[in-house]
Amino acid sequence: MRLVIALGGNALLKKGQRQEAQIQKQNIILAAKSIAQIASHHSLLITHGNGPQVGLLALQAESYPDVKPYPLDVLDAETEGMLGYQIAQQLKNVMPDREVVALITQVVVDKDDEAFQQPTKPIGPIYKLSDKNSLVERGWQLVAVGDGIRRVVPSPAPKRILELSAIQLLLDTAMIVVCAGGGGIPVVESEDHQIEGVAAVIDKDLTSAMLATELEADRLIILTDVDAVYQNWGEPNAAPLKQATASELRQYRFEVGNMGPKIDAACRFVEHSGGIAQIGALEDLAEILAVRKGTQIMAG
Repeated sequence: MRLVIALGGNALLKKGQRQEAQIQKQNIILAAKSIAQIASHHSLLITHGNGPQVGLLALQAESYPDVKPYPLDVLDAETEGMLGYQIAQQLKNVMPDREVVALITQVVVDKDDEAFQQPTKPIGPIYKLSDKNSLVERGWQLVAVGDGIRRVVPSPAPKRILELSAIQLLLDTAMIVVCAGGGGIPVVESEDHQIEGVAAVIDKDLTSAMLATELEADRLIILTDVDAVYQNWGEPNAAPLKQATASELRQYRFEVGNMGPKIDAACRFVEHSGGIAQIGALEDLAEILAVRKGTQIMAG
């Protein structure tokens, strides 16, 4: 089968973990080992989140006042290179007989997307409520997350992947492709076809769903830090959903900026392609593919 596997940013750098390179590397090693278990008979495309990583780069840039901070699209490119390098390297370490390539990916968005007026995409770490005033002084927009707060930035919808034909060519030659990191680098295209980056972070799962549809993938597998989609998440009667249709899931309410975009992406894929989407924990990938764990989503 052709599989598009979306690794969540929080699966690569878990909540509560220090944002250090060695910790991230160990998580990526575990991800590579999980992917290797199912890779032998499938065509694979790997995408990944970048929320914690791009937020850290932005915070580091703020600490050097003598230089104007680099814009978000450049930070997106930096995280694509950093995580793409680490993921490709570790995949090659566990699968030396497979060719793996990491591809910097530009994704066209609409410059008039309303997301630029209503930022919703969380990036960076979770801060204490006591830090709110100092963060607001930086010009950041914030959202409540549990007992803390987190920065949010614009997250326009992906419209077109500029490197799609290159990705198709690489997959057709049996390479494992790592691409569209962090949802891809957001760019706008002028009427005379000039490309320019914009300050935003595209939702990785929506780009992954678009890629899976365009590439006629059999499955879109979204891996995160929870073992399934839960009905009534956070409540005493919370229960995992083993299987659901897109229409059933669209009747439920899921947390914006967390499970909500994953559900939306999965539903879009199955509705447009007729394929199957699955959501679950990174370490359960083999069991998810075998439909023994996670949540399976179908059209209907």
